[in-house]
Amino acid sequence: MIEVKNLSKRYGENLALNNVNFSVEEGTILGFLGPNGAGKSTTMNIITGYLSASEGEVTVGGYNTLENPNEVKKLIGYLPEQPPLYMDMTVKEYLNFMYELKKVTLPREKHIKEICSLVKIQNVYTRLIANLSKGYKQRVGIAQALLGNPPVLVLDEPTVGLDPKQIIEIRNLIKNLGRNHTIILSSHILPEIQAICERVIVINNGALVADGTTDSLSHNLTNDHRLIARIDGPENEVKHALTAMQNVVEVIPYGQKEKNPSVFDYSIEGTEGVDLRRDLFALLARKGWPLLALKNNDLTLEDVFLRLTSGEIETYIPKKKAASIHHSDLLLDEEAEKGGAKK
Repeated sequence: MIEVKNLSKRYGENLALNNVNFSVEEGTILGFLGPNGAGKSTTMNIITGYLSASEGEVTVGGYNTLENPNEVKKLIGYLPEQPPLYMDMTVKEYLNFMYELKKVTLPREKHIKEICSLVKIQNVYTRLIANLSKGYKQRVGIAQALLGNPPVLVLDEPTVGLDPKQIIEIRNLIKNLGRNHTIILSSHILPEIQAICERVIVINNGALVADGTTDSLSHNLTNDHRLIARIDGPENEVKHALTAMQNVVEVIPYGQKEKNPSVFDYSIEGTEGVDLRRDLFALLARKGWPLLALKNNDLTLEDVFLRLTSGEIETYIPKKKAASIHHSDLLLDEEAEKGGAKK
């Protein structure tokens, strides 16, 4: 649906983007991460046609953003970090104005009514935008992005400044929109990205440093893959039973963790690539030892982000994706994944 090839952008001597490559398949919700000044907004503005690239190209639905800008803009609904609202208009006036500005051909009244219902702004439809809460203003901004029913939505910090309740509401709205749209979502709220997005791209200093699912990034950027289990049972017997499990490499008791003297935490390391959870559950059920908590020891998305953007760990771009990029210096080879030197 979206192809970004060898994208670079210069502002005088400043290189804002350096040979960025990625693609977004139809129906994907893509999280776009990076620290301030990394080049996220520049990339999104180039994709939407608001900026031109110094080098490289972007195609959306097969149309080049420079050669066919009008066709590309018909395919994209864009919500900037600051929604382009007219405060002296009512919601009704604004959406009708944007309907005409975008030259939408769908039945006006029915189309706008459906969008208002989708983003839940029917109750403020006749109110002045200046008098709306921040959450409702964001909803109105999303509504204008949906006019014309574009297949692609580009949302730049859609929940910035919202309270927790509003964040959850907008998050659920984006997840629902993802059923029928391809979405690029930029946000500094990492749990939000982890909850919504199927895939994550991290950009730092204008270069792509990671591309993958949140699970793959968390798993592949650390060599420490353990389960931490809190189990109610006799410590020595539990440790012996866990150690005897197939594909278990090491079991380390972490000591008593609750007032109950029989509740202990255990670190369980398994053979690489083996999921121990089902076998662990079956074992504990047979023994009658309650499993009170279970978590893996992989990196959180916040850990991944901080380590990638600080240079603490190597970049991560799967070989199958990077093969078409011709950017081999960004790859993690097998030695690097094991802690060795980079190619």
